[in-house]
Amino acid sequence: MSVRQTLKMLGLSALAITISVEWLSWLFRRLWPERSPRGPLKEVLFFPTTTTCVEHLLNPNTRSTVSCPCPCPLPHGLETPFTRLLQHLLSASVSLDLCVFAFSSQELSRAVLLLQGRGVAVRVITDKDYMVITGSQIGTLRKAGICVRHEMGAVHMHHKFAVVDGRRLITGSLNWTLTAIQSNKENILVTEEPDLVRPFIREFQQLWDSNDPARRFPSTSPLTNELPHLRDRVSSV
Repeated sequence: MSVRQTLKMLGLSALAITISVEWLSWLFRRLWPERSPRGPLKEVLFFPTTTTCVEHLLNPNTRSTVSCPCPCPLPHGLETPFTRLLQHLLSASVSLDLCVFAFSSQELSRAVLLLQGRGVAVRVITDKDYMVITGSQIGTLRKAGICVRHEMGAVHMHHKFAVVDGRRLITGSLNWTLTAIQSNKENILVTEEPDLVRPFIREFQQLWDSNDPARRFPSTSPLTNELPHLRDRVSSV
């Protein structure tokens, strides 16, 4: 083989290797879009947040641009801790397990309802006292058909975490209230580190099972027959 042919073969081989590497890199990004050379997703958000319009995230008919058609006077197109929180929530495509003490934010409620409308399986665990306070969004979620259970014991259900698609954890001090979002010093950690996500999945399932109203108030129980209003209050839907 001549030198010219050898150089030509080497050139073609180098080109083939380059194309293969680029293709594998593209495939990796498609299969694991949130992963990077630094490892699983890790993000910390601090509150209070700058007040900004989030209609482009919550209304499927708008687009995420500065020229958002929403006529409200709030700033548009800003990225804030709250918009990042919404983006992480709205990334759900299969499931959302939410365990939260106080839930009165209408924007977060809209996000959860939007996910349900997309076919995402949503489960919510909350506190029995705070679910009935003025402004609570729990009733709105239940009326929409979202499965809700509350802590039935004597303690408060004080968790604040969500698990998105069984792989992304959102947790921290933040209650899902307007005051916490706009006025309090709060924090949120978002991670896909498996060793951190798995314990929260187990905790959610343990709470979900232990607060099943069918186990506490079976249909054959005299208590259920005598106090139907109690059965309705602890219904999981």
